[in-house]
Parts: sequence; C-alpha cells; structure tokens
Amino acid sequence: MALRHFIDIDEFDSKTLCSLIASARDLKAEGKASGNCRVPPSTVLALMFDKPSTRTRVSFDVAMRQLGGETLVLNSGETQLGRGETVADTARVLSRYVDAMMLRTGPHSNMTELAEHAGVPVINGLTERSHPCQVMADVMTFEETKGPITGKTVAWVGDANNVANSWAHAAVKFNFTLRIACPKELSPDPALLEWAKQEGGFVEVTNSPQEAVDGVDAIVTDVWVSMGDDDAEKRMKLLAPYRVDEELMATAAKDAIFMHCLPAHRGDEVTAGVIDGAQSVVFDEAENRLHAQKAILAWCFGLK
Repeated sequence: MALRHFIDIDEFDSKTLCSLIASARDLKAEGKASGNCRVPPSTVLALMFDKPSTRTRVSFDVAMRQLGGETLVLNSGETQLGRGETVADTARVLSRYVDAMMLRTGPHSNMTELAEHAGVPVINGLTERSHPCQVMADVMTFEETKGPITGKTVAWVGDANNVANSWAHAAVKFNFTLRIACPKELSPDPALLEWAKQEGGFVEVTNSPQEAVDGVDAIVTDVWVSMGDDDAEKRMKLLAPYRVDEELMATAAKDAIFMHCLPAHRGDEVTAGVIDGAQSVVFDEAENRLHAQKAILAWCFGLK
C-alpha cells in the first residue's frame, strides 16, 4: 500500500473525505473497543509538539490507544529538531522507530518537509496554514446535528486564520457555502479564494458579520489572538465588531448551531450566553476530535 499522509483537506477527493466522516461515525458508535479496527499492539504513534495543546494531544493519544497502539509524546525542546537538526533528518530517523507521526507546528513547510522525507504516515495536527483534523471533526459534528452539510451555508466570523482556511477547503470538497466575515486587514489569502473559485466552490468574503450570518445554518469563530501573534492589542480592536453575541446569533436560522474549536475566551470572540447556550455544540466538536482522528489514523494504517 502506498504511504498515506493526512496533511490538508484540499489534497483529497470528496469521496475519500466523506468516507472518513462515515468511518468516524462508525467508530464513535462502536465505542472504545473500535470493533475489528485494530492495529498491532506494538504500533507506535509519535506525537510531536512545537506548539502546546490540550485537545490535540489528548484526543490523538486516546484515539491511538483505543485502536490498540501506543503513543510517544515529543514536546518542543526535547528533540534535536529544537537544536537545529533539519526536519528532513528528523523524519528519516523517527521513521526507523515509530509507525506514524503527528506534528503540531508553526510553519507549514515543517509539515510538508516531514511528510516528504518520512517513511511512515504523517498527520497534520495544526500549522499556521491549516487545521484539517479540527475541521473534519467540525463537519462530523455539523452532520450529526443538522444532517448532510452539502448545500448548507456556514458563516465564519473573525480572523481568517488557519482554521478558516481548512473550512474553505471543506466548503469546496463537501459542496457547501462558506461566508467569511472579517476585517479587511485579516482577510483570507487571495490564492485560497482563487483556488476555491477555480474548483467551483462557494466561498464568499464580507466585512459585515450581519451580512455573513443572515439565515445561515451554523456560525463558527475562533480566538482573536493565537499562539505566535504579536499584535494582540491591534487584533482586539479590529475584531471587536465581530464578537458572536446573542443578537448576531439571532440573525442566523432559528435552528442554527454555534461552533468553536476551543479554547474560547468568553467575552472576546463569543459571549458566555452563546457558547453556553442551547445552540452551542462546542463540546460535541471537542469529543468528535477523538473519533475523526481515530478514523484518520485507521485510514493512514490501511484499516479503513
């Protein structure tokens, strides 16, 4: 079997992505035992963190254990990569020891270089460009709550960041409309919008959050200041009008859901009334990281 990496949603065809979501649902229904979807007991997943994490670390660790394997956690500063060894050499060495790698890092080039030189599957746990595992879990959560996402409309409100990029990839591949509301200073990469257009996708950009959320099936947001951002005060001022509050939520469809990848800063990007309200599915999203990533791992190992 050819080596299977999971780097970005835009690299896959729609059939494969839909199959992964279906697999995640099946694995969730099967529970901890994971049915017949098991790896050999000695199978090891290296979890590599240049950036700290709660959900990514725990969900991947538990997912691998539920598949019957083991994990090895490597934090920033604990490997030679943090002392100047090339990513390529790290990939070559770790491929001799482990059966798969998950990397959570900054520059997307670290991810692509790791995958290029690894002899085992590599999974993107987050880069500055994208967060595909999160959005696979988000699509799964949407469909659990509201049925097939195809033909629906989702609004992203706030900074057009790495998670928003993966939502744009998903909009094209799962055939739904994505409306991005953001300040012009924090707009999506024009190359991303051009790609979506060429692929026949529906990704729209506006500076008006009210326009973006009008009648939508889901509103999604994220923190205003992420790890590595050094312009917090500027961002807070720019994004203040993009706070998801009860008034903005009421502009969406009556049965719309609210989504957030967490961690959340109540009172900044979202009010407590929204994130803790009846329309919020944020903790379902967090749980579904486990199931979506278990499906991705199973696919990488050729079990699905």
